[in-house]
Amino acid sequence: MRSLLLVLAMLAYTSAFAQYGFEVSKDKENGDVVYRGSITFDNLKEQLSFHWMEDGVKEYKPDTTSIKFLQKNLPAYQLTIFLGTWCSDSKEMIPKLYKVLTEVHYPLSRCLMYGVDRDKTAPGDVQKLYNLINVPTIIVYKKNHEVGRIVETVKKSIEKDLQAIIEGDLKH
Repeated sequence: MRSLLLVLAMLAYTSAFAQYGFEVSKDKENGDVVYRGSITFDNLKEQLSFHWMEDGVKEYKPDTTSIKFLQKNLPAYQLTIFLGTWCSDSKEMIPKLYKVLTEVHYPLSRCLMYGVDRDKTAPGDVQKLYNLINVPTIIVYKKNHEVGRIVETVKKSIEKDLQAIIEGDLKH
């Protein structure tokens, strides 16, 4: 009987993981919903308890000069994003990033995004491939080579920091 319950539990877990591509749990410290694994912006917008996503997008007003620069230049780059749905810095930065990406009409299919737990881990230890230390982390790539990253906080703003990374790459 115990092995039957174990098999059923494993099937339920794999079915949920296959359906969503990520694990869902509760944070031990603040009770927030934790997404762990490969996620999308749509996943964040669909979770009712993630009101911070919609609120942050509505409230943010990006710099128009940087938006114009990014409209022209950002499509040549790919983004890999790590966040913690339990993390205050992620709740602050990720909605702003989403607003910027939508305003520049960046194809969101070119973003890889991973949710991590408080230990900064994701299924398959994908965080190790990217040397993840803190969240949020936004890694900018061109032709599979990292050209820069934003880690935990921005220096000026999300759009100005992305612009600075790309300008630095264009000088080389």
